[in-house]
Amino acid sequence: MPEFTKPDLEYFELLPLFIVFGAACVGVLVEAFLPRESRRLPQVLVTLLGLVGALVATVWVAADIVVHDDGAARGVVGAEGSVVVDGPSLYLWGLILVFGILGTGLFAERRLEGGLSAFAGQAAALPGTEAERQASAKGLDHTEVYPLLLFAIGGMLLFPASGDLLTMFVALEVLSLPLYLLCGLARRRRLLSQEAALKYFLLGAFSSGFFLYGAALVYGYAGTVSLAGIDQAVRAGTADHGLLLAGIALLAVGLLFKVGAAPFQAWTPDVYQGAPTAVTAFMSAATKAAAFGAVLRLFYVAFDAERWSWQPMLAVVAVITMLLGGALAIVQTDVKRMLAYSAVAHTGFLLTGVIGAQGAGDLAEGQYSSLEGVLFYLTTYGFASVGAFALVTLVRDAGGEATGFGAWTGLGKRSPVVAGVFAFFLLSMAGIPLTAGFVGKWAVFTSAMSAGFWPVVLVAIASSIIAVYFYIRHIQLMFFTAPEPDGTAAVSEASLLTVGTVAVCLAATVVLGVVPGPVLTLVERAGDFIR
Repeated sequence: MPEFTKPDLEYFELLPLFIVFGAACVGVLVEAFLPRESRRLPQVLVTLLGLVGALVATVWVAADIVVHDDGAARGVVGAEGSVVVDGPSLYLWGLILVFGILGTGLFAERRLEGGLSAFAGQAAALPGTEAERQASAKGLDHTEVYPLLLFAIGGMLLFPASGDLLTMFVALEVLSLPLYLLCGLARRRRLLSQEAALKYFLLGAFSSGFFLYGAALVYGYAGTVSLAGIDQAVRAGTADHGLLLAGIALLAVGLLFKVGAAPFQAWTPDVYQGAPTAVTAFMSAATKAAAFGAVLRLFYVAFDAERWSWQPMLAVVAVITMLLGGALAIVQTDVKRMLAYSAVAHTGFLLTGVIGAQGAGDLAEGQYSSLEGVLFYLTTYGFASVGAFALVTLVRDAGGEATGFGAWTGLGKRSPVVAGVFAFFLLSMAGIPLTAGFVGKWAVFTSAMSAGFWPVVLVAIASSIIAVYFYIRHIQLMFFTAPEPDGTAAVSEASLLTVGTVAVCLAATVVLGVVPGPVLTLVERAGDFIR
């Protein structure tokens, strides 16, 4: 009989994952043993302590395995090959944890709802029933959102660090299932929120099925689910090539759904609009960072030798995504739906970076590799997106958040600070010079140009011009349009949690636009994925 070999775990390198999942389990115990009325503060503290502790551990691990005297970037293949801790993984871990901390601040905001959170008091109660009204009258709060947030973040940390397809699939489900629940827990507009959660769940289940079927086909081709093993099989080229192409296509479907690329973007506007805005803000940044990290690792590690097959496919998807996102954003009359279609267009810009030049020998001075460009773009877009959605929560009328364009007319006169900061985030998303978005677009566009995909870059530039139109139109709406008599909304006074979140996002957007060098250097020093 074969002997059992005890698996070895690299506890130090995997410490950020253990801290986040451990904090999530502590949050579950808080839900089980503390009275409902006294759970909120312990849950917020557990969540923040867990995320801050994981962020400190990430910096500690990075200093140990990435930063060395010779400047070389190294990494560790841990958990028996299922988790890869390298420079790009650690950078994404830090980014996701920062977005998680900012998201926790928005989750914990209560002043905007008169002492209540934005989440339903009793999700099991049917919308409009007496049970729901009683739950609101009692001030009930679903504090389960905090351990759900932690489990989602844990899945997001594991997703881009996966060393094999099975671990990647498990991470995909761990990050997705909590988000399905969170999207349906809005206190106001309950039916819209529940509809968003159902759409997200059904389409997400289909995409997971595609991913799993693709993993089975690739396993049939390579005889292994390890990304490094798949890479060796692809380079050897000794099996049915059609099986490999089918597997790549199905895996791409699962990942492109998660990043919101066309033609798999249909869920994005409905979910962004229907979910609690705090959840939307967190998803728009953290989920995109985790999913693109998985896209980069899958295609750059497992299928790097098959670039000639998947690069044209992703180029076509990028073109369709940019044009579709920009065109549909123009006709929107709701701020959250406009930002959702804007997110679709930004997915196309990121895919433009994915197909770019990867080797340093292919790059001229002042150009960036595809990995560097995408990581920096995820940083710039994430801060602008979280900040923009945080400001959306402040514009309110008697029915709660006022997201219709009519409520935003003349906002610059009623609240010039909120309107000005929101306009700055929009200008960054548009890629206006001296904003973080401009540097991010420059990085991904030069990478794609170096790889010879100049037609895609031309489409990206045209899409950026389209985006400028609908961003500037909204700025005009806020500052240069007379308010409607009965359609305007007021800006609510937020607590330090939301104000601090917006301030951090604003500072990051300004600094990354004016002095991007330190972060670009950090991204460059992260190195490439290890195999």
